[in-house]
Amino acid sequence: MSIERMGKIGGKFLLLTIMVTMVAMLSVSCAKKAKTPEEYKIGAIFASTGPASMLGLPEKNTAEMLEKSINEGGGINGTKVKLVFYDTGGDATKTVTATKKLIEKDMVDIIIGPTTSGNSLAIIDVVEEAQIPLISAAASVRIIQPVKTWVFKTPQTDVMAVEKIYEKLQKDGVKKIAIITVSNGFGDSGRVQLKNLASKYGLTIVADERYGGKDTDMTVQLTKIKGTDAEAIIAWGTNPGPAVIAKNRKQLGITIPLYNSHGVASKKFIELAGDSSEGTYLPAGKLLIVDQLADTDPQKKVLSEYKWDYEASFNSPANTFGGHAYDAFWIAVKAFENALKNNREPTKEAIRDEIEKLQGFVGTGGIFNFSPEDHNGLTKEGFVLVKIEGGDWTLAE
Repeated sequence: MSIERMGKIGGKFLLLTIMVTMVAMLSVSCAKKAKTPEEYKIGAIFASTGPASMLGLPEKNTAEMLEKSINEGGGINGTKVKLVFYDTGGDATKTVTATKKLIEKDMVDIIIGPTTSGNSLAIIDVVEEAQIPLISAAASVRIIQPVKTWVFKTPQTDVMAVEKIYEKLQKDGVKKIAIITVSNGFGDSGRVQLKNLASKYGLTIVADERYGGKDTDMTVQLTKIKGTDAEAIIAWGTNPGPAVIAKNRKQLGITIPLYNSHGVASKKFIELAGDSSEGTYLPAGKLLIVDQLADTDPQKKVLSEYKWDYEASFNSPANTFGGHAYDAFWIAVKAFENALKNNREPTKEAIRDEIEKLQGFVGTGGIFNFSPEDHNGLTKEGFVLVKIEGGDWTLAE
């Protein structure tokens, strides 16, 4: 074969190679465009009805408010956000069913919620198996410790809440305490931390009482506590139980200080307990006392804007629990945005990765700094200790 003929064949081969490459590149480009969805789906599972509705309804309201606000602002890089919501009623079985529906039927990209610790713990295996990111709005440290690949959460942990209370008791010279905890996932986890951390702060638990989530009278447990030499009482639960404890404590003439968990960080506690709430303490996010914060506080702008927006939208006081949903929703949105910014298709895996490396996100619960070792991203500095005086919140520090 002549050199000239070989050259012609080589040229044709080169041209064919270039054409194949261009077609392949065009196919990839088209495939990428085809993968751009009409909307990004955020699943939400909150207890907007049932015994935990005082927590879950503000969460639902907040998520719907943010969906509207973000879409009116152009969505995420021009793509609309669709919120797919199911009410769990605070029931673990309903929560599992709703989670599976979000994954299998609705094909959501990420899930925020549930409202309670027990419900959150009930779906961990489901989301881990499905490999879909979950940002819980519940408190128990067991949700994220040990670290699960796909599970994150926004509220400060019960460990942080206990430490905040114990620091105050230690400062006040208290040595002996009584605890009364609700018999559910939140109460069980809090009880473990109350017992585990007591000795670290020089405290002895002289009474360890339990109550049921639907109990309407705790005089038996409080009478036992009254018969001890406890110098303070710590009640661990969510409304209405802690309000009943506050009332029963006053009726029994118990005068030692009453501390509550962050599970009552809502004006509803003051409404339910009435003047029995006076002088009681609780650790809470800064939202409750936003007007008392210095203008230099890095959270004040976010907290003030959320409070104003929520109250204008729903004619109801903003509370800590709605704030947990606010943080979860915005963390999800930031994960979508950062994936796109890093030239990644916002798949479930990419969203998970972006949450895990999110740093310096200013939310209602604190400044979030996630890592592979920390899927909560907060410290106890996100908490303040609050005292109820004159039917309102005041800083106790």
